[in-house]
Amino acid sequence: MQDKDLYARLLGLVSPWVVDHVELALQRGEVIVRVKHDDREPLTCPECNTPCPGYDVRSRRWRHLDTCQYKTILDADVPRVNCPTHLVKQVRVPWAEPGSRFTALFEAVAIDWLKVASASAVAKQLGISWDEIDHIQEKAVERGQSRRKRTYPKVIGVDETSFRKRHDYVTVISDQGSSTVLDVQNDRKKESLDAFFKALTPVQLKRIRFVAIDMSQPYMQSIAANLEDGEKKIAFDKFHVAKMLGDAVDKTRRTENRDLIAVGDRSLVGTKYLWLTRNQAPDPDQDPFEFRGFVSGMLRTARAWAMKETAMHLWSFESLHAAKRAWKRWLTWASRSRIPDMVKASRTVRTHLRGILTAVVNKITNALGESINAKIQRIKARACGYRNKERFRNAILFHFGGLDLYPAGIK
Repeated sequence: MQDKDLYARLLGLVSPWVVDHVELALQRGEVIVRVKHDDREPLTCPECNTPCPGYDVRSRRWRHLDTCQYKTILDADVPRVNCPTHLVKQVRVPWAEPGSRFTALFEAVAIDWLKVASASAVAKQLGISWDEIDHIQEKAVERGQSRRKRTYPKVIGVDETSFRKRHDYVTVISDQGSSTVLDVQNDRKKESLDAFFKALTPVQLKRIRFVAIDMSQPYMQSIAANLEDGEKKIAFDKFHVAKMLGDAVDKTRRTENRDLIAVGDRSLVGTKYLWLTRNQAPDPDQDPFEFRGFVSGMLRTARAWAMKETAMHLWSFESLHAAKRAWKRWLTWASRSRIPDMVKASRTVRTHLRGILTAVVNKITNALGESINAKIQRIKARACGYRNKERFRNAILFHFGGLDLYPAGIK
């Protein structure tokens, strides 16, 4: 088989494109594959596919997959046509997408590697620059978003994730059914979530039944402003309620520990993680801290811990009436406990009770969103951070957007 036939088959070329000649540049470590358009075949407009007269030709080059140890370059004079409707347009080539400097097969390999390695590592392995590999990722995300179906889920989750230190965040909106990221917006303000809602159609907005969030006032304001009966659709995730109550228990322990040490009692010293991790009293014979003794005692920390654990059991209700009655009893207990941090936490729960009950009765959780958040931080660590939020956004959607990233014709 001649080298021209070999490369024509490897590239999948069909009429009107043919391989003109193949050049081996040993000193540069390159294989140059010269491709041309058959002059006998008519030219058509890439927009409307109408036969059109030629206008001129433009010399273009594309990076292709390596031939053995040699970098492979496709070189072609690509015709431009003069369409009566769309004016001067460059005809499409079958081996690459418009505007790309790489063949579709090369981009597909880069995308496969980007899924498992950092951009820097992939760029080094493929012998291209970091900016070039970043451009491939950016175009893949744009391509995937343009192909995404316009239907939206009934339950979405909204959470923040850190971009850099010093309270620099982005807002991540996810589909709670498929655990995929729908969008990423700068910051964690009301305007951040507003921008997401404003991009949706009225039909998509009506489809949203619940939004799982933490107790963020900006997010609450945005949901109420952009969704019909938005306040009824807010669901406060159990994870964030548990974290708030866990923090209240820890603050109570720290305060009580200082008071006890002042009178020579060191019984709470070294017990921080015991109170934060226990969800039931274990067998004291197997517990060096005799946790059951702590819980049955009169320590403020033990009472605060009991309140926190009781609240976690209140998420099992299915009846709104029963759940509301149980939570109100808990609020009475906590608010009259004379434990300052638990009293403060009970005020927060009382203010957000409607959203908590919505989550309890409808079994709404943002656990999948929290899982995505953890994975995002691992991707960020692997990349050693990102220069700006736009690149961070592209990386999140690339890995967790559930998008069809590959060029047309690539499976």
